[in-house]
Amino acid sequence: MNNTKRICLWSSPRNLSTALMYSFAQRKDTLAVDEPLYAHYLRVTNADHPGKEEVLQSQEKDGAKVIAQMVDGLYDKPVVFFKQMTHHLVEVDTSFLSKTLNIIYIRNPKRIISSYAQVRKEVIMDDIGIAAQWQLYQFLQNNNYSCIVLDSGELLKNPEKVLTDLCTALTIPFDKAMLHWQSGQKKEDGVWAKYWYANVHQSTGFAKQPTSERPLPKYLESLYQESKVYYDLLIPHSIKA
Repeated sequence: MNNTKRICLWSSPRNLSTALMYSFAQRKDTLAVDEPLYAHYLRVTNADHPGKEEVLQSQEKDGAKVIAQMVDGLYDKPVVFFKQMTHHLVEVDTSFLSKTLNIIYIRNPKRIISSYAQVRKEVIMDDIGIAAQWQLYQFLQNNNYSCIVLDSGELLKNPEKVLTDLCTALTIPFDKAMLHWQSGQKKEDGVWAKYWYANVHQSTGFAKQPTSERPLPKYLESLYQESKVYYDLLIPHSIKA
């Protein structure tokens, strides 16, 4: 369908982004795609991620080809939802963002860092993605491209209200099916799911994880203070519960 509405969720890691992908996947009019630029990112940066070789073998590694498919490819549903990590947006021509509806999906960086540190002990700003999200926000605004800011903390306060407002901003109807899904693995999951998705596979809807209040390791306090600056710049623009 040439008139397909193409939505890019530009998320930080450890931010219920997979839950949001599952939410959109419940819509009969929507195809959900899990992190199509992940292999490109690993090829370009050589970052040491769990299951790196599996990811590289499972996806197209040329970011330009991935983007061409995203924005010009034919899909059999009127809405395509691309779950993306903001830090995957490296060494590509970002002018394609003029053809997509863009959601900058943020989370309190204290919770991101605490969660990320459970998987990888060494955490840096590039991993958190919040600085890249602020830069992306400025780029979208300066070019008058689509730009919606969504905060997972606000989403958890009132999922139905925030999702309704998000759908309004995307000019698609809200569907109550977005509020719930079956637990377990999903056909949308990337091959990396076994390393990252244990918690979300137990979920059936938007609910605060008991682990979200885990303390911040002291050695990561300075990273939190640095990243909080960008979060504080973005949060006033987010959809409110």
